[in-house]
Amino acid sequence: MLKRLLNLFTSKDSSKVSGATPNGAISIPRDQHNISRKNISQAAIRIIKQLEDSGFSAYLVGGGVRDLLLGNHPKDFDVATNARPEEVKRLFRSARIVGRRFQIVHVRMGREVIEVTTFRGHHEDTSQHASRSEDGMLLRDNVYGTLETDAMRRDFTVNALYYTLKDFSVIDYCKGMDDLKNRTLRMIGDPATRYKEDPVRMLRALRFAAKLGFKIEPKTAKPIRELGSLLLNVSDARLFEEVLKLFLGGSATATFNLMREYDLLVHLFPGTDIALKAGDTLGANLIEQCMINTDKRIRAEKTVTPAFIYAALLWPALQHQFHLLSGKMTPTQAWTQAATNTINLQLTRTAIPKRFLIPMREIWDLQQRLPSRLGMRALRTLDHPRFRAAYDFLLMREAAGEALDGLGVWWTNYQTATEDEREQMVKEVARQSKTGGAAKPRRRRSPRKPRGDAAPGGNE
Repeated sequence: MLKRLLNLFTSKDSSKVSGATPNGAISIPRDQHNISRKNISQAAIRIIKQLEDSGFSAYLVGGGVRDLLLGNHPKDFDVATNARPEEVKRLFRSARIVGRRFQIVHVRMGREVIEVTTFRGHHEDTSQHASRSEDGMLLRDNVYGTLETDAMRRDFTVNALYYTLKDFSVIDYCKGMDDLKNRTLRMIGDPATRYKEDPVRMLRALRFAAKLGFKIEPKTAKPIRELGSLLLNVSDARLFEEVLKLFLGGSATATFNLMREYDLLVHLFPGTDIALKAGDTLGANLIEQCMINTDKRIRAEKTVTPAFIYAALLWPALQHQFHLLSGKMTPTQAWTQAATNTINLQLTRTAIPKRFLIPMREIWDLQQRLPSRLGMRALRTLDHPRFRAAYDFLLMREAAGEALDGLGVWWTNYQTATEDEREQMVKEVARQSKTGGAAKPRRRRSPRKPRGDAAPGGNE
C-alpha cells in the first residue's frame, strides 16, 4: 500500500509535475498526493481557517503531514503560522502559551489540543532573542521568520512538509518527498551542529527510524555515538518525557535495539547499560519481552503504565546491584539497598514521578514476596493492589528464560482455584519445602515391637 501511495507523487519527474515556487520550494498539487481533508483533524482545520480569516498564513506541518502521505493515521496535528504567540492567544480563548526555549501555543478545541508554532527564523539573525551554551545548545530561541526559514529550522526533511488549505497542495523546501520515497531519515543542515543545538534530536532520530521503518542517512547517523554525552545537558524532566515517547509509540522493540546500537542507553539508563555490557542475557531478554508486550498492548489500544516499563528497564541494574551487595548484608537488606542505589542512579539521568516510582518499587518488592506462599502469605499477596502487575512481571521473567520452578504456573492456578483448592496448594508448597523439592512418597514405618521382649539391640 505504501508503494502505491508514494507512486502518486514519485512516478514522474517532480520538476515537471509540480510547480517550483520563486524561493525554490516544490509545490505538489492535490492530484499528485494522497492527503484528504477527511483524514485531518477538524480542530486543526478550524484553527487554520480562523488564522487565515484573520489575515495570517497558516499550514499543517510536521509529523501529521508526513504520516498522511505515508497512508497512516496521525494522532497529532501541528499548525505553523506567521502569527506571533500573543496574536494566536488573542484569537483563541482556549489558547495557552507554553515553552521557554521557544514559545508555542496550545489551542484546545473540545478534547483535542493543537500545537501552533510561529514560523522560526535563523537564530543568528537576532542575538538578543537567542542564546547558546558553551556546547552549542540553544537555551533561548524566540526568533521568528518566514515559511522558508521555518522549513530550514525543522529537524528532518520528512518533517518539513507543509499542507495548505488554500489550494490543498503540499509545499516541499527540503526534498522531503524524495526521502519519503526512499524511506530515509535525513537531518536538515549539518547533523553535528543540529544535535548540539538540541541533543534530544538524537533520540528523535532513533524514534522516527524505528517508528517509520526508515534507514538513517549515514551523515545523519555518524555523529550520534560521538555526541551522545550531550544528553546529560538536557533536563531530567524532559528526558523522562522523551523516554515515554521512545517506548510508548508502538515501536519500543526497534527503538531499544537502535539505542543499544548507537550506544545511547548509557546516557539514559547507565545502570542497565553496565549490567547488559557485563553479559546479563536474562536482563536483556526480559527487556525485550517487555518491549514486545508493550508494542502489542499499544497496537491493541490497551493501557500501558510507565511504572511497568521502568521496572523492566531497570531490572538488570537492580540485579547487578543486588549481587554486589549480597555478600555484605542480609538478603532483605541487600535487596532494599540495591533498589535504592538503582533508583538514585537513575534519577541523575531521568526524572521518575512518584506516581510511577512507587508502583515500580512495589512491582520489584513483590517479586521477593511471590515465592513465599505458606500460611496466609499467598492470600495477602493476592490482595495486594499491585499484584496483577507483579504477576505479569513474573511471567515475563519466566518468558525471558529465568528458572523459577514453575512459580508463574502456580500463581496462575491459584487465582482461579476455589478456597479448598487454595488450601491444598499451600499445603503442597509446605510439603515440598520440607522435602527440599517435589513431594516424595511417604515411607511406611514398620510397627514398633513391645518393649518387654525386645529383640537384640531393640533398646539401643
